[in-house]
Amino acid sequence: MCHYLPVVLNTFLVFSITGEVSYLVSVEAPLEPDQKKTQWSSRWKLIHLLAQYFMLGNICWNALLFMKTSPSIKGVFLGGEVLGQGWRYCYTCETHTPPRCSHCYDCKVCVLRRDHHCVFFGQCVGFRNYRYFLSCLFFMWSGLLYATLMNAEVFIVILKEGVTVHSILLLLIPWIMLVSGQVSARAFAFAFIADTCVVGFLLVSSFFFFHLYLLFRGQTTREWYSSRRPYSLGLFGNLHHTLGLRWYICWLCPLIPSPLPGDGINFQVTGSLEPSR
Repeated sequence: MCHYLPVVLNTFLVFSITGEVSYLVSVEAPLEPDQKKTQWSSRWKLIHLLAQYFMLGNICWNALLFMKTSPSIKGVFLGGEVLGQGWRYCYTCETHTPPRCSHCYDCKVCVLRRDHHCVFFGQCVGFRNYRYFLSCLFFMWSGLLYATLMNAEVFIVILKEGVTVHSILLLLIPWIMLVSGQVSARAFAFAFIADTCVVGFLLVSSFFFFHLYLLFRGQTTREWYSSRRPYSLGLFGNLHHTLGLRWYICWLCPLIPSPLPGDGINFQVTGSLEPSR
């Protein structure tokens, strides 16, 4: 139950935000009454709805492929008799593991090129599913940016009569305003989703740009704690190694094939593996 709760919550929020923005585009926009029945208004709504559902489709499909693609060592032949530098022995899995591989106590298995365990999806981010994770983050960031801009109308309506105690409390603590009977369920829903868009955009922005930073440096989250970058292949080399052969276009759609050049076991070393002093 606890394992799937974050996934269910994320799904609920994504579809709630999509539904609210669709309502804003289809019913409320544009603000001027004389523009609501114009040809421009119809085209504007169609373009916005297509863009919105394109982002939603990419979020859902990338998330699904991320969770279906196992990054673990299960079913992977880890090598023969000779083990190179960086190999370790995992006493939990009772096997030797390659460089950049580590054990996840939530997934209960070792993960190839393990980055971190994502609590929002209930799975580790590793060698084989990093592309879907990063693409999902990108479209979540784009979608939340779009939703925040669209919800500017909600903030305008709430603050239309000035910055009052009522308007500030509605934006900061909409739940309490609803329970105390100060606002209607409709006003609460719009204020809550608008707040969720802003907070979600800030959180996803921090995750997304942090992982872009790591991608450009050829590091994982675990390796970020060290100043060493022994596996960095340069900007384009890191993009190619992490996102696959079609790194320049695969982010547009998760169905675009982009085979990874490596196997998650052997990595080209370009720097010292020894800890810096």
